[in-house]
Amino acid sequence: MTLTIRALAPSDKAAWDEFADACPDASFFHRAGWKDVIEQSFGHKTHFIYAARGSEIEGVLPLTHIKSRLFGNALISNAFCVGGGPAASSSEARDLLLTHAANLLPATGADFLEIRGASVEREGWLEKSDLYSTFERPIDEDKDANLKQIPRKQRAVVRKALKADDLEAVTEENIDVFYALYALSVRNLGTPVYGKKFFANLKKEFGAACEILTVRCNGQALSSVMSFYFRDKVLPYYTGGAFEARRKGANDYMYWKVMRRAVERGVSNFDFGRSKKGTGPYSFKKNWGFEPRPIVHSFLLKPGSELPNVNPLNPKYKLFINMWQRLPLPLANVIGPHIVRNIG
Repeated sequence: MTLTIRALAPSDKAAWDEFADACPDASFFHRAGWKDVIEQSFGHKTHFIYAARGSEIEGVLPLTHIKSRLFGNALISNAFCVGGGPAASSSEARDLLLTHAANLLPATGADFLEIRGASVEREGWLEKSDLYSTFERPIDEDKDANLKQIPRKQRAVVRKALKADDLEAVTEENIDVFYALYALSVRNLGTPVYGKKFFANLKKEFGAACEILTVRCNGQALSSVMSFYFRDKVLPYYTGGAFEARRKGANDYMYWKVMRRAVERGVSNFDFGRSKKGTGPYSFKKNWGFEPRPIVHSFLLKPGSELPNVNPLNPKYKLFINMWQRLPLPLANVIGPHIVRNIG
């Protein structure tokens, strides 16, 4: 049978996810549910396409079209995620998906096509690998051996937090406490916050694969994390913390508890996610004994377009970041979602 490209329909979601669950190239960010989450949370048009031979899927590619005067006109695989690109079981399916994506550039009027976390290795494509790194390693099932995976200095911080009798970690369904801490943290970093609706949609769409863990001290929430589960990995993805969290070691306690929670769920790998080189989170993850692995972003540009550089380390955003850090939190929470929806 001929291999053809098709658009994801609601009736295809189960087959799409079954393929993604089995495909080595796929990640949590290839799940079909991102289509509904992105469309319902941000209103962007998506192009979730798959290659099929008859009724058998051989490859999937999630794409989101973001059109913004401030941040550019882009097709991204996948926007609001750190991974994407074609996940395929054959080179023919991969090539067909990339060709179709390239043809969407003139069809949509986008200035560039961005593939996150994957090298395309095709003529005409450009790559950047000097900005982000990812951190991942196995979690030892044995608690003591797991602790010994953490370097001595950082291990002492974790042990101190574990000995504190006023800290506790609980998993919860309600996003209110998590969102309050997350919004505070991103404002302090000078970054606009996603709307609360986005996180509600993530919980609704992904269910048990999207879990919130909150650390409290005598009942007061100090830190919270929304983690994603996919195959044998846990990915603590969105985090937030109060000012007191660092002094109490709540963040270290939180990540340790996520590791142990993952073991309870039968998960064997801890994916610490991506961080920008030269930043605090990058150093924090190295202090935990994780080795950085550069992440490749691949770009196909429309003639006359330039490589995008939308990231907080770009000097042209320095004034905006400094201003945002001084905004009253309620105001930042109102304005932020209208801005960040166009960054992706």
